[in-house]
Amino acid sequence: MTTALPATPPRVPRSRRRIAALLAGVVGAGGAVVGLPLVAAGPVAAAEQGTLVPGSAPSEALGAGGAVDYTVYLPPGYDEDAEQRYPTVYLLHGRGDTQAAWQRVATDLDELIGTEAIQPLVVVMPDAPWNDRGSWYTDSAYEGSADSGTGAGFQVETALTRDLVGHVDATYRTVADREARAVGGYSMGGAGALRLTLAHQDEFSAGLVLSPAVYVPQPPADSSVRDHGGYGVGHELFSPERYTELSYPAALAALDPALPVHLFVAVGDDEWANPDPAEASHDIDFESARLYNTARRVPGVTAELRVMNGGHDWDVWQPAFREAIVDVSSRLRTEPTVPWDAELLGSAGDDRAGGILATPDGGTTVALNLAGAWAGSQPAGGLDVVLARRDADGATQWQHQIATAADERAYGVVAGRAGTTLVAGYTKGDLDGKHPGSTRDDGFVAAVTATGERAWTLQTGDPAAADRFYAVSSDGAGGAYVAGYTSGTVPGGTSAGDKDAIVGRVSASGELLWLRQVGGAGEDKALAVAPGPDGSVYVGGVAGQGMPGAQAAGANDGWVARYDGAGELEWLRGVATSANDQVSGLVARADGSVVAVGHTRGALGGESAGDNDVFARAFDARGEVLWTTQTGTATDDRGVTGVAGADGTVLVVGTTYGSLGTPVGGVDVFTLALAADGAPGAVTQLGTRERDGADEWDDANLFAAAAPGADGVWLSGLTFGAPFGAVNAGAGDVFVTRVEFATGPSVPSTEVGVEATARCVGGRAQVSVRALNGGDHPVDVAVSTPFGSKKFTALGAGKSAHQAFSARVPSIEAGAATVTVREPSGPVEVLAPYAATDCGA
Repeated sequence: MTTALPATPPRVPRSRRRIAALLAGVVGAGGAVVGLPLVAAGPVAAAEQGTLVPGSAPSEALGAGGAVDYTVYLPPGYDEDAEQRYPTVYLLHGRGDTQAAWQRVATDLDELIGTEAIQPLVVVMPDAPWNDRGSWYTDSAYEGSADSGTGAGFQVETALTRDLVGHVDATYRTVADREARAVGGYSMGGAGALRLTLAHQDEFSAGLVLSPAVYVPQPPADSSVRDHGGYGVGHELFSPERYTELSYPAALAALDPALPVHLFVAVGDDEWANPDPAEASHDIDFESARLYNTARRVPGVTAELRVMNGGHDWDVWQPAFREAIVDVSSRLRTEPTVPWDAELLGSAGDDRAGGILATPDGGTTVALNLAGAWAGSQPAGGLDVVLARRDADGATQWQHQIATAADERAYGVVAGRAGTTLVAGYTKGDLDGKHPGSTRDDGFVAAVTATGERAWTLQTGDPAAADRFYAVSSDGAGGAYVAGYTSGTVPGGTSAGDKDAIVGRVSASGELLWLRQVGGAGEDKALAVAPGPDGSVYVGGVAGQGMPGAQAAGANDGWVARYDGAGELEWLRGVATSANDQVSGLVARADGSVVAVGHTRGALGGESAGDNDVFARAFDARGEVLWTTQTGTATDDRGVTGVAGADGTVLVVGTTYGSLGTPVGGVDVFTLALAADGAPGAVTQLGTRERDGADEWDDANLFAAAAPGADGVWLSGLTFGAPFGAVNAGAGDVFVTRVEFATGPSVPSTEVGVEATARCVGGRAQVSVRALNGGDHPVDVAVSTPFGSKKFTALGAGKSAHQAFSARVPSIEAGAATVTVREPSGPVEVLAPYAATDCGA
C-alpha cells in the first residue's frame, strides 16, 4: 500500500517534550562480519535534539474503536523546514515491553544525525498491548478459549502495515514509498520486523532484526511463542501449521526478487542456552546465524550479521541499533534513483569479479571468479576462473575456463602479444600440470589466445607456504608484471617475517624472468603494480610494521616502490600517517610518473573528513612526491584503482558509504576525475541499493580499464544487488558498465542560487533561506546565519533546499546568510542579504 500525501499535511500535535539524555550507546566489540565502520558511542556535545511526540492511529483492523498508540521521533529541524520530507523507520518492542522501551535511542539518533552518519529520519515506536503484550505482530486467527482464560487475537500485522503506515504518511512529512521505509525490532519485535519486511515488500525495503525470537521449524516446547495466540487458530492457542505458514522460510520462498530487501541481523554472544540438548539449535544466537545464512542465499535479499558482546538485553540492542541504523539509513531513498545501466553476470553461487580488459575494437575481456555454473561453463571446483571475450555489443565471442578441483581466483587481465590475454591470480590446485598434490596457494599467470585457447600456464610459489598474485599489468613487451605476497620465501629471497610482498616479471612466452621479495617484520602485501619508464616497474601495497627504508608510522602503512628492468629495488616510499593507510591501486602516466590510489584514516593531503578518506598521491620517477589529494565524507570512502587519461589526468575509482556524489545504496562505486596536478573534478556515484564494489568485509573487488584513445572507462566489480532490469543470481554477482571520462580536468560549474527573507512568525523574527541547485551535479550546501546553521548533503541537480531560522526575538537588524557550496575544487561562499524586520511594531 502506498498512501498519497495531502498537499499540505496536517500539523503535528504541539504537546511535545524535549528528548532527555537517556542511555548513551556503547558499541560492543566482536562483530562477526565487519562491514560497517563502527560508530563511536556516547553523546556528542551540543548535538541538536529531535522531539518525541505521542500519537494514536485509528485502526479498522483492530475493530470498532481500535487504535495503535505510538511515539514518533521527529529529527532536529523538522519544525523549521515545512517542505523537507523524510524516510521512516518503525521500531517494534519485545514481548511484555511498551513503546517506551525504544525511546532510549533518541539520543543516539540525535548524535548520528548531527554527525551526518545517518540522514534525518522520522522514527515511529508503536505500542503493542494486544494478546497480553505477546502478539508476535501477526494477524492472529485465534478466537479465544474459556478453558485457558485467554481472549481472541488481533489483526496486528494489518493494523501496522495498513493503518499505522497510512496514518503516519498522512500526518507527518514522510515519503510514502517502500524505498523510504524500514522496520526494526528486538526479540519478539525482531521476529515482527522480519515478518513485516519479508511479507510486505511493497511497504518496507529493509529490516533491523535484533535478537529475533524466530525458530525453525518450530519453537521450543517451553517458548512463550506458544502462549499468547499470535500463532493460534480457532480455539487452539498455538497451531504448528499456522506457525509454519507465517515463518520466515515461507516468506523467503514467496519473496519477489524484483522488490529487493535488506536485513541487518544482530545478536549477543551470551544468549540463554537451553539446557535440553534437543533444543540447543533453537538458542537465539544459533537461530540468528541460521536466519542470516538462509536469507543471504535468497535472490532479492541481502543481509549483514553482527555478533555483539552481551546477552538478550540492551547491552546488545543499543550498540546493535547504532550499527544497524547507519547501515539501513544509507539505503533509504527519499527521491527515485536513476536506473543503473549496467550488465549483470554471475552464477547462483557467490561470485567475484576477476578483472576487465578494454580492447581497441570497443569490446572487453572479462574475468569472472565463479562459484557455480554460468553460460555453459560447469564448475570444476569451489571457485573457477572464466574468461569471456565480448564484442562492442556485449555478445560473447569465446569463453575459456581456468580451473581445477580446488579454488582459483583471478585478480586482473592485461593484453599480451598478438591478441593474447594474460590473466593472473592464485590457485590451490595443480593448474599447470607440474604441481600434483598441491594444497597451498600458488601464484599463476595464464595466457589465452585470440581464439580462446590456452597458450601457456605459469604456476609458482613456495611449496610449503601460501603465495598469491593480487595484481598484474602489461610489461609493454607482451609479458606481464605481477605482484602479491608470499608467506614463505621465493628463490633468492629471504623472509622478513609473516607475509612479504612480492613483485616479478613474466615473459610473453610464460617464463618467470625474475621474482623479488620485500617486507618488514609484519604482514606485508603488494596490491598494485604498474609499468614505469625504461622497463622499470612500480609496485605498491600495505605493510603491517614498516618496510625497508620506510619506518612504521601507524597500524598499517601504505607504500610505493620502483624496481628497474632487472628487478633491482631503486627506491621505496611510505604513504603513511599515524592511522591506517593502504595503497590499493597504481596509475602509470605517460611522463613516467605514477599515481598511488588508496585510503587513509589520517591526513595525507588535507584534513580527515572522518573514517577512511580517498587519497591519490603522485610520485615522479625518482620517488619524489608531486602532489597529494585527499577527499571523503564522514563515512567510509576508499580509493581502489584508477585509469590514466590524456595530458596526465587520472580517473580514480573506489567505494563509498557516503555521498561523494549522489548516493544510491549501502556501499556505492564512485569515480573521481583528477587533473594532471591532482585538482579534483567531476564525481560520479553509481550502484544498487545493496553493497557494490566491496564484499562484506569491505575488501574491494573492483577493476577499471580503458582502451588507448577511448573516451570511456569500463568498470567491473562485485555487487550484491542488481542493475536496472536485472535479477541477482546469487549472493555476489559481477557487474560490467561503462562510464565517461573527460580527457581533461572536469570542474563542474557552481550554479547555486540563494535567497534569504526576513519575516514575522508568531510575533518573532525569522530568517528563511532557500538554495536552488541549478547545476548539473549534486553539491553539499551549508547555510549559516546568526541564528543557526544547517547542512544539506548531496543536494541534487535542479533541487532546492529550504531552512527557516528563528531569531527568538521580535526584531532583527539587516544582515546576510552565508551559503557555502562544497565543490571538488574547494568551497564557494555566497552571501544572501535580508532586510531588518520588526515584528513588534
